[in-house]
Amino acid sequence: MTFNEANSVRDFVRDLIASDDAPFVPGNQLPRTTDQVLLEAQVTTALIRLNPEIAEEPRRADEVLHQLRAIILSARHTPNPVVANEEFAAWLKGEKSMPFGPGGSHTTVRLVDFDNPDASANQWMISTEVTFAQGRVERRFDLVLWCNGFPLVVGESKSPVRPAYTWIDAAAQIDEDYEKNVPMFFVPNVMSFATEGKDFRYGSVGMPVELWGPWRDETDSTTPIKVGLAGVQEAVESVLSPHSVMDFLRFFTLFATDKKHRKIKIIARFQQFQATNLIVERVLLGKVKQGLIWHFQGSGKSLLMVFTALKLRATAGLTNPTVLIVVDRVDLDTQITGTFNAADVPNLVSTDSRKELQSLLRAGSRKVIITTIHKFGEAPGELDARSNIIAMVDEAHRSQEGDFGRKMREALPNAFLFGLTGTPINRRDRNTFAWFGSEGDEGGYLSRYSYQDSIRDGATLPLHFEPRLSEIHIDEEAINIAFEELAQRHGLSDDEKVTLSKNAASLESLIKAPERIHKIAADIAAHFTEKVAPQGFKAQVVVYDKPTCVAYKQELDKLLGPDASTVVMSRDARDPQEWKEKYTPDRTQLERIVARFNDPADPLKIIIVTAKLLTGFDAPILYAQYLDKPLKAHTLLQAITRTNRVYPPNKTHGLVVDYLGVFDDVAKAFEFDDKSVQQAITNIAELRNQLGPAIAAALTFFPGVDRTVGGYEGLIQAQAAIADDATKDVFGAAYSVVGQLWEALSPDPILGTFETDYRWLTDVYESVKPADITGRLVWHSLGAKTLDLINEHVAVEVPRTDLETIVLDADVIEDLMTGKKRDVTAEEIERQITARIAKHLNNPTFIELGKRLNELRERYAHGQQASLEFLRELFELARDTVAAEKQVAEVPREERGKAALTELFESLKTEDTPIMVENVVADVDQVVKSVRFEGWQNTHEGDRLVQQALRKTLYMRYKIRDNDVFEKALGYIREYY
Repeated sequence: MTFNEANSVRDFVRDLIASDDAPFVPGNQLPRTTDQVLLEAQVTTALIRLNPEIAEEPRRADEVLHQLRAIILSARHTPNPVVANEEFAAWLKGEKSMPFGPGGSHTTVRLVDFDNPDASANQWMISTEVTFAQGRVERRFDLVLWCNGFPLVVGESKSPVRPAYTWIDAAAQIDEDYEKNVPMFFVPNVMSFATEGKDFRYGSVGMPVELWGPWRDETDSTTPIKVGLAGVQEAVESVLSPHSVMDFLRFFTLFATDKKHRKIKIIARFQQFQATNLIVERVLLGKVKQGLIWHFQGSGKSLLMVFTALKLRATAGLTNPTVLIVVDRVDLDTQITGTFNAADVPNLVSTDSRKELQSLLRAGSRKVIITTIHKFGEAPGELDARSNIIAMVDEAHRSQEGDFGRKMREALPNAFLFGLTGTPINRRDRNTFAWFGSEGDEGGYLSRYSYQDSIRDGATLPLHFEPRLSEIHIDEEAINIAFEELAQRHGLSDDEKVTLSKNAASLESLIKAPERIHKIAADIAAHFTEKVAPQGFKAQVVVYDKPTCVAYKQELDKLLGPDASTVVMSRDARDPQEWKEKYTPDRTQLERIVARFNDPADPLKIIIVTAKLLTGFDAPILYAQYLDKPLKAHTLLQAITRTNRVYPPNKTHGLVVDYLGVFDDVAKAFEFDDKSVQQAITNIAELRNQLGPAIAAALTFFPGVDRTVGGYEGLIQAQAAIADDATKDVFGAAYSVVGQLWEALSPDPILGTFETDYRWLTDVYESVKPADITGRLVWHSLGAKTLDLINEHVAVEVPRTDLETIVLDADVIEDLMTGKKRDVTAEEIERQITARIAKHLNNPTFIELGKRLNELRERYAHGQQASLEFLRELFELARDTVAAEKQVAEVPREERGKAALTELFESLKTEDTPIMVENVVADVDQVVKSVRFEGWQNTHEGDRLVQQALRKTLYMRYKIRDNDVFEKALGYIREYY
């Protein structure tokens, strides 16, 4: 017995589908002529059966058939039947009406019964060898699945024993031959499939073969993936069942417009189909109110949300629910709103303000609402207590777990919460699984689609890393050398090295050195010209910060011309006007830039960014990413996966050109996709179990210390137990674990059990933590605020406060200015000025003096001034420093704080964003005074209350959401209040 295409694959699929509910009818026995697309007798029967108005007057069925034939005929001269397919789909989905009601009123025409998709209400048939002739052109289809006389599915099979043929040949036959030469037959089509008995792939009308997707049953992870005919059987029984075909028709196919303004049809991939149905099932059951969906970057989470919203809104058992799409950034809001609009989702609203969101929820609006998480910031408690609110939270590992996420939960106490993420994080202070995962879900996921899955299925492409320019490679060794040189120059001990400031990192200096930017820009231009542009692809350059963006733009303009690249970065009131005009696009301008970038014919080839467009940027034409910014964990993963989108026909992978040696960090980030995810899934119960031992471990540093003793006597005892620096550091590490666990568990009631010990440990920790001397110091800090010294934040310069060998006062300055002989060097004067300025770092006057000192050093270091001129300017600076000190001494501390805040908020004033400075400062002053208490700066609770009050005033009342402004204002308050 031989094996061939017909007896081993085609007939196998036929027999899997054929049943009493869907009988097999050979193609040559169908009640039709070869030029007919529809089985018109069955269509007429269905129209009469499903429409009472047509049953009353059966001739009305002919009127409907006339409409349907006209749509089919419209595809006769069109090489791509997608437009006609969309119109026909509207009829199939019951979205069309005819004037069949009383007095000629319109009534909906039903062609199929969605409520009862099987044979009890619809007539299904499977046929083989179906011939269709369009004029002189004739084609024969291996398999056709009919419903009520409509050919909804077309399948092509190939032999499993001929290595020259694969499913690709079968799919290409449908896509490149049948649809082009006999497009009329594909006007009613829901989907097509191809198989050679080894793999099964399905696609929609007009979809390139490269985008046809596989089918796998990922809902049962205990069963190995099936291969061969067993795998085909699983796919056929899942995809081609009456229920699934109806589901695809109604909820899982969308029509949109591509970048070339051509109509395209999108069909859900299996992970989207299955995840949507899992969400809907969970909502219908109503027992578990949350779930976590991890689908890797680029695998279609935006479309998953569209499919889910459509099905949730149409599911009868949910009584017209409200569906919330919650994102954490405006650019994601724009992207997802665009996806929903392109899919023409009905009853859609994208909120413009917090007030609008609150109004919609208070009114119980039954719509699909897209909003950012931040719009819940001012929600006054409960807004809507209904249980048929379903929130899908995008990028669920980010800000959704903080204060905004808490406000959302308070506003919608009975809502379902589903978290969607491509890069889940499970660290104690940001536990995606704890807040969205269900303990009953295997591994913490309701649905998981990994990086390996997405590559295996062709949903995304592999990533290649290309290290470049080893001679300027900035590795850990180079950073350590620079660090040691810096420490030696300032005479720092090992302990003092730890206190280097974050604000001026030596790594930053190395990365941003002009000669380095010049060299790397030249390499980028050469690499792009030789390896990227000839393939028709485009690129993204990711750099350290906004000034570096502009520096790279200037260099690339010299090499590639000004039209080849642009900068995209977020706007800040303090940016130079030129940046605002050229490089900080608003939403409409950004849409135009992205459209130009996605257009292969547009001269814009390279986008230079630092933070914007690292996430939520979907550009399949993007092939190469030139990475010159140190990124970590999920941020790194999100950035590099901008390049992994499929772009037919010749894109085989995404390329990351690595100038900073981040590959090890990439490897760590991808470990989330494998072993470490399994280890990282730590639920709240396990965290509770860890808290007690962690506190006990921190308390072991204080044997014999009586913790009931308060005041300085108790604090002296505690500090004596950790007096040496080594012990202090180890205690700091132990306390960090406690702090992170505490943050992760808050507001769990278990915290009350340990509150006394935790507060005591916190007070001791705060009492031994180094005081700020140049802003926030690099030391063990709480939760998400932990600073990373190694490789990322190494300070360039620390004022030395331990070198007061002379007293720099007015008399000394006068002596120096008049030329009196004093045994003092310029270096000593410089040290003293530095020390004086360091004592007042939160005072704007001294900040300006510090800038003057730095500029003076720079000019002197580069030989731009003679030594005498340097000394003269140094004297002037010393005089101004003493004058500033005198002025500070005469002003009450809180008045100085108000003055500093006034100057800070004055700097924010622009024509576009007028700010009532006096009101802001007065309100900040008032709320801080109301929550502070004596010694608040030295307690965790006090600091938290002040931060909360400040954030509420700035973020909510005055809409000032710049984190740098918040941090500076907080610094002034800590100093002066």
